[in-house]
Amino acid sequence: MKDVRLGESLWVQWDGEGYFSELNTDLIFYTTEHVESSNDLVVRALASTLQREGIADSLADGFRLVEHGCWEFGYAGHLDGESQITVCDEDGETEYGDIVEEVIHTTWVEIIKN
Repeated sequence: MKDVRLGESLWVQWDGEGYFSELNTDLIFYTTEHVESSNDLVVRALASTLQREGIADSLADGFRLVEHGCWEFGYAGHLDGESQITVCDEDGETEYGDIVEEVIHTTWVEIIKN
């Protein structure tokens, strides 16, 4: 039986458009909900993702990176025919005036690896 972990696929590395890092890092992960850093499942899932991706050497290291990360809340969605997700406002408008198909509540976490 496969080891299934709660929250295993909650976080994905950002490869979308329109998000600009506050910490000047390219290690940005996102999930398609507004989630709080106080939620143990959410934090454990991100720490585990960082370990699986080879960004953190251990789960404890992953927790440390998450603790020092920058959490941002906003909105994103797909433009018609696009596979990448794009940042938008709560009405679905991007910085260029395009409208996404569906507005998705999004949480980004910027990670600084020392």
